[in-house]
Amino acid sequence: MFDSLLFDLMLVVLIGILSQWVAWRFRMPAIVVMSVAGLLVGPIFGLINPQESMGELFSPIITFAVAIILFEGSLNLDFKEIRGFSKPVARIVTVGAFIAWIAGSLAAHYLAGLSWAVAFIIGGLFIVTGPTVILPLLRQAKLKPRPAAILKWEGIVVDPFGALLAVFAFEFIKFLNKEATLTALLLFFAASAFAVVLGWGVARIVGNAFEKGGIPEFLKAPVLFALVIFTFVFADEIMHETGLLAVTAMGMTMANMRLTTLNDIRHFKENISVLLISGIFVMLTASLNPKVLIEIFNPHIILYVLAMLFIVRPLSIWISTMGTELNNREKHLIGWIAPRGIVALTVSGYFATILLENGYKDAELLTALTFALVFSTVVLHGFTIGFLAKKLNLTTTDESGVLIVGGTRFAAELAQSVKDTGNEVLLIDQSWAGLSYARKLGLNSFVGDILSEQVEYHIDLTPYRYILAMTKADIYNAHICADFAPDIGGDYLFQTAFQVDNDVESFTITGGQMLFSPAISIYELEERMSAGHVIRKTLLTKQYSYTQYLRERDDKSILLYILRADGMIEFFTPEIERKASAGDAVISLTSPAKIIERVKERLEEENGEMTIRYEEIEEQFMGEDRMGKPMIPGEAPLSAK
Repeated sequence: MFDSLLFDLMLVVLIGILSQWVAWRFRMPAIVVMSVAGLLVGPIFGLINPQESMGELFSPIITFAVAIILFEGSLNLDFKEIRGFSKPVARIVTVGAFIAWIAGSLAAHYLAGLSWAVAFIIGGLFIVTGPTVILPLLRQAKLKPRPAAILKWEGIVVDPFGALLAVFAFEFIKFLNKEATLTALLLFFAASAFAVVLGWGVARIVGNAFEKGGIPEFLKAPVLFALVIFTFVFADEIMHETGLLAVTAMGMTMANMRLTTLNDIRHFKENISVLLISGIFVMLTASLNPKVLIEIFNPHIILYVLAMLFIVRPLSIWISTMGTELNNREKHLIGWIAPRGIVALTVSGYFATILLENGYKDAELLTALTFALVFSTVVLHGFTIGFLAKKLNLTTTDESGVLIVGGTRFAAELAQSVKDTGNEVLLIDQSWAGLSYARKLGLNSFVGDILSEQVEYHIDLTPYRYILAMTKADIYNAHICADFAPDIGGDYLFQTAFQVDNDVESFTITGGQMLFSPAISIYELEERMSAGHVIRKTLLTKQYSYTQYLRERDDKSILLYILRADGMIEFFTPEIERKASAGDAVISLTSPAKIIERVKERLEEENGEMTIRYEEIEEQFMGEDRMGKPMIPGEAPLSAK
């Protein structure tokens, strides 16, 4: 009844997306969930076998998916950002990648028993780590900036080149085995050069068309998608396997053209990548032959996986980082963390078909070998990165960095107060104009959508313990908290109170904790800032307790957060009663009238018989004397009683 290609396609897509959701909801590596799901519906229970049901369509679908995934990955390769990192990154992606290729190839040949051709192809492919796997792990482990940056950019830089190195190895081995002449090898390099030029040319043409308005907004994403397929197929028809090089060159060129329109199609790129990654991964694992699956437990394959984990990766990192500023603790962590991702598995499936067609029988083990390494590295690295980072003291859990989403004036003033405490702070807004006040204060800011996966390619979120959703879109704020809850936990997610208008009685969406005490919307906070309210810091002492502060504070003041004596921050919320002691400081939003009253009381106490008129206090607060000349705060003239 359900034995049809349409049913298989539906099930593949459904299982892939469901696996992504389960992984997000329960904070598990997505690739682990998808692999288990694919194995269950495929070789274990035999519900589907996409390779059999799709027949000749199976290989083209895999090929197109790999091309789009590699294009999307290379589209994040901005050389300007890479140059901002230190020497270890360049060493790891060059010397380290070369050592990993040679050592991995030797291990594949001598331990796994693969032929030289297949060994060097798989060795080149396995230099990739993959940003789609690395980024969630880094966010979960909360690594310090330097090791996190190195691991992230290694994944982005090396990921597009793993397949290209595999292609080069394939052609070179054929030449050494005299299966191809020198002319054929030179033709390969010529075709590769043509692929680079083709990718560069298409990128320049489409990029300029985007910038000059030659393509309407609603067609930009479809046109880009069609041109990626065109570039890949055209180059591949001239010479097989060069299509991957063409789309990589296309993506890298567009990434460095500083195109403003790339932000407009970011959601399309992310959605199509997630859909392809989910579906293709399930297709590959569900198509595994049970005999090949059993072959994973072959002692030779197990030895190969162990060598890659404990010899090849650490060796490549330690040799390539000699003479750099990395310390031994960072080398240990980076030398252990190298999870292979979906690109490795999809590209290996692509090359398995090519190699089998060229008579390399041992390529039957390629998918099983790849799956064994991918599954092992993702599980081991995914569940040990947090523990190892803490043992090596490479986490940022002891810091109170704050990421504020929203570029209002109040958000900027709040960020300034956090910055004054010595903690990291970053403001994110989707509009450049919305961050104008933050730029005036010299605060760190970023233009982008926090819900976009692309944001993680450009900024490091690990130093930020708290996320405050403070935009003027309440539902968007709730979505931010819901999206990050599995990664950082609900205790560190806050949003401003809902602004309920006359047409909306309540919101049903569940977001983060309400910010401040009492809870107040961002609109009301902005109104208070316009009315002259200021953020004030009150230090608690043994003589001036927290209880006394609460009793004497202005009824209109808003409690923002407590700055602990050790520098930690705890935000106020109506749901939790905060307590403070001597040495802590309470940061609040207070009206100017209350500040004037405090100054008056303090001056009266300090000067005894000396008093000061209310008008002069007000002039001091406003920063002008009666003549309209600027005054230095704290130097208001006193008059005798």
